[in-house]
Amino acid sequence: MAQIVKRAFKFRFYPTPEQADELARTFGCVRLVYNKALQERTRAYRSEGRKVSYVESSAALTEWKRTEELDFLAEVSSVPLQQALRHLQTAFANFFAQRAGYPAFKSRKKSRLSAEYTRSAFRYHDGRLTLAKMDAPLNIVWSRPLPEGADPSTVTVSKDAAGRWSVSILCEDTVRPLDPTSDMVGVDAGITALVTLSRPIPGVTDDDGKVTNPRHERADRRRLARAQRIPARKEKGSANRGRARVKVARVHARITDRRRDVLHKLTTAIVRENQVVVIEDLTVRNLVKNHSLARAISDASWRQMRTMLEYKAQWYGRELLVVDRWFPSSKLCSACGALQRFMPLNVRDWVCACGVVHDRDVNAAKNILAAGLAER
Repeated sequence: MAQIVKRAFKFRFYPTPEQADELARTFGCVRLVYNKALQERTRAYRSEGRKVSYVESSAALTEWKRTEELDFLAEVSSVPLQQALRHLQTAFANFFAQRAGYPAFKSRKKSRLSAEYTRSAFRYHDGRLTLAKMDAPLNIVWSRPLPEGADPSTVTVSKDAAGRWSVSILCEDTVRPLDPTSDMVGVDAGITALVTLSRPIPGVTDDDGKVTNPRHERADRRRLARAQRIPARKEKGSANRGRARVKVARVHARITDRRRDVLHKLTTAIVRENQVVVIEDLTVRNLVKNHSLARAISDASWRQMRTMLEYKAQWYGRELLVVDRWFPSSKLCSACGALQRFMPLNVRDWVCACGVVHDRDVNAAKNILAAGLAER
C-alpha cells in the first residue's frame, strides 16, 4: 500500500549578486539570533535557575528588533529568525532528553550557512521559487522533477564551504512499496570490501558477494594534501587565504559527493533485491578510537549506509533486522556452528574443523543473516 512521506529534494541554484547579498545578511542574522537566544537561556538558567521557553525567546526577538543596536534584524525576513529559535528549542529538548549534548554556539567560520523558510515566506508556482524580500525567483537547476502537484511546506537555503548554493525543498511524496520477493541477505560491513553480502547480486557485487571499497578519501589524499598546504603560505585574513580555503573545501566536497553517490546506489540495490536485510549494530563512535583504522572506517561511512538502509526499507516495504554488536559473526562456522577461539584481523581465510574453507567476510555475512532470522 502506497504511503505519503515527507521528502526533501535538494537542488543547486545560482543567485544574482543582489540575492546573494540578501541571503548572506539572512545567514548572519540567523546565526546572531540563535547565539543571542542561547546566551540568554544559559544566563537565565545559571543565574536564576529557570528555563526560558520558545515563547519568551520569540518575544525577546521582537524587543531586539526595536533596539538601535539590532534594528538591522528587521531588514531580513522574520521567518528564518523564528525558525532559528525553534531549532534552538529542539536542541534543548534533545539535551534534556539526553539524546544530545548541550547546544553549542554557531561559529561564523565553521558553522553551516543556512536559512529555513516556511510557507508564509516563499512563493512556489510552475517551477518558480521566490523567497521573501526578493523580487525575482531563484535560478534553480532542476536536476529532477518534484512530485506531481507538489506543495512545498519548507524551503531551506544553504551555502557550503566550497561556495555552492543549494536549496532543499520539503514536500509530500507518494512512495509505493516494491513487489514482494523471497530473497534475504546478510550484510557485513568492512574496509577492504565496503560490504560483503551473504549472496551475490548481479551487477552490484562480484561472484563472492563483495563490493570493492572505492576509498574516495585515499584516492584524493594527495590532491587534498596539496590544497591544504597552500593556505599555510598565505597571510592570515587575506583574500588569497580565503580563496585557498575554498579550494580545500571543494576537494572535501568532491570526496563527500562521490561517497554519497556510491552509498545511495548500493543501498537502493540491496533494498530492491531483498525482502529481508540483516545488518550488524556497529558502534562507529567506539571503532574510530582505533587510530590505525579510524581514517578508513570514517571513509567507509558505515553509519550513513545504515541510515539509508533504514529509511529505504521503511519506504519500500522491506524488513531491516539488526544483529547485536557482540555476535561473533567472523569466528562462527556458518556450516557446522563451531566457534573459533581466536580470529585476528589479518586472517582473511580459515578452515573449520569440519573441513569447510571460509572466506572471513562471506562467512560473517551468512552468520549475520542466520542470526537475524533467528532473533526475528
